[in-house]
Amino acid sequence: MRKLASCVITTKNEESVIKDILSSIVTQSYKNFEIVLVDNYSTDRTRQIAKGFFVRVFNKGPERSIQRNYGVEVSKGDCVLILDADMTLTKDVLKEGMDKFQNDSEVGALIVPEKSYGMGFWAKCKVFERGFYIGDETIEAPRFFKKSVFEKFGGYDDKITGLEDWDLPLRMKKSGVKIDRIKSVILHNERKFSPIKSAKKKYYYASHSKLFLGRHPEQIFTKGNLFFRPVFFKKWKELIFHPVLALGMFVIKFTEGIGALAGILNSGIVSSKL
Repeated sequence: MRKLASCVITTKNEESVIKDILSSIVTQSYKNFEIVLVDNYSTDRTRQIAKGFFVRVFNKGPERSIQRNYGVEVSKGDCVLILDADMTLTKDVLKEGMDKFQNDSEVGALIVPEKSYGMGFWAKCKVFERGFYIGDETIEAPRFFKKSVFEKFGGYDDKITGLEDWDLPLRMKKSGVKIDRIKSVILHNERKFSPIKSAKKKYYYASHSKLFLGRHPEQIFTKGNLFFRPVFFKKWKELIFHPVLALGMFVIKFTEGIGALAGILNSGIVSSKL
């Protein structure tokens, strides 16, 4: 029998999208899987919808890192795929990932490329931006792990919010863990994207970035550089061929950058360096 894959989903009031991700999992070409949903005490129908898919549902909070770690803890699989509720899987994600782990014993984590979609002009601009990042290892973060490797590193640091996606793989990589990638993609629903809401999120994440940047100071030039990312210059023709989307993208990046800068100033990083 093929090894068990555990899909760990974190949720909070996600009734509008949860059915999509669950449907994409149950129709995977790889059939030996379980779904573990860790809900942050939703007040809508998220849990009820999930139970209709025979999902193992748990309550845990308050932050995503705590939910994820708990989901892995209660999972039964040999490998764990960490998912957000606004994602859907193309049909061979689990198969490609499990094959990669089985065929190369040195691989401890896998990057699954992501492509975005959404509604409205700003969502189109965000989709345009996300397209630049496919294959850029400074931006992409693995979300498919061997459970034994995930547990060896203590999972996500629950004292880091937002940047935990990169903290864990950076710790792994610095310790010599091999990180690979698959070709199948995850689709990310940007929904009706709002630059202001995104800036508020960047502010929140940046205001909790002190521990991350203290542990990985070199990342200030990658994670902290929202506007002049090298990939924008490498793929400059895309900017020229799509000027309206490019302009909208840079408006988003500027707005997010203001939010992130305010968050960094609020985090105490600057004052601690003075």
